Amino acid sequence: MTKQGDQTFRVDSSKQKWSEMTYGGVLSFLRRQYSRDLSNVDIVISGLPYDAATTNRPGARFGPRAIREASTQLAELKSFPFGFEVTEILKIIDWGDCFISPHKPDTIISTITNHANKILKQNCKMLTFGGDHFVSYPLIKAHAEKYGPISLLQFDAHCDTWEDDGYSLDHGTMFARAVEEGLIDVNSSTQIGLRTFNDDDYGFEILTAPWVHRNGIQKSLDIIKKRAQNNPLYISFDVDGLDPAFAPGTGTPVSGGLASWQALELIRGLHECNLIGLDIVEVSPPYDHAEITSIIAATIAYDWLCILAKKTGVKENKIGRI
Repeated sequence: MTKQGDQTFRVDSSKQKWSEMTYGGVLSFLRRQYSRDLSNVDIVISGLPYDAATTNRPGARFGPRAIREASTQLAELKSFPFGFEVTEILKIIDWGDCFISPHKPDTIISTITNHANKILKQNCKMLTFGGDHFVSYPLIKAHAEKYGPISLLQFDAHCDTWEDDGYSLDHGTMFARAVEEGLIDVNSSTQIGLRTFNDDDYGFEILTAPWVHRNGIQKSLDIIKKRAQNNPLYISFDVDGLDPAFAPGTGTPVSGGLASWQALELIRGLHECNLIGLDIVEVSPPYDHAEITSIIAATIAYDWLCILAKKTGVKENKIGRI
């Protein structure tokens, strides 16, 4: 008899897949197996439910759960526009959430860094759901330990390089700290979608949201790829990089941002890059009554997985005028 339902804990292999009710069953991202066995795993999905570094609206601690729930429809069909089943190409597991104690702020950085180190040492790539944007700092710290200074592609409304004192937990200063500590190679890094002001660009190439609107996707990709070349490229996607019309559920919304279609086209255009990791942060479900924000976050994550699958040489099966 064909198995049905709750493959999250019933599968024997991380590449198995069967029918689920999109509105029922145990949740994981894309219904992947919950596991902490990293043997021969390509991608490890995990959540970092932490939002005590926010400066405005909280709620991003609920982001990982919301993104997993929003992925249920994506798990139903073959990927669009690629036309293949990504879970048959890549061995993907959902590790669950890293246990972070909000009552011990002095442990936040080490807890997340150790979590990431454990996964990266097994040569797995990380797909991570925040949490507020501060969680990217310990993630980048761990990736830099493995790869050396990383190239950063940051989708954001804000630069997150305001003056840092070296110890505060602040989701608006941590990239200044990462640059000062040599974790990020700014000469190969790009910030995209910005529409707030800082006197210091820290050496990043900044493609503001208005610039992207006027100049388009291809020119943006040309700049990003020319700077990154074949360096290890880490993507940090703050959903407030999107206009609030497309991502209302976030802590610091700013008008005039990227549209969801622009973000997806940019992600899909990065398949030639040396992609080493992705975090998606600042999804705050309490400010979104229709799951708009978590749906786009899940789709961005899914498309990133698909371009990693595409890099294996799998044949695409596109239909229509893509």
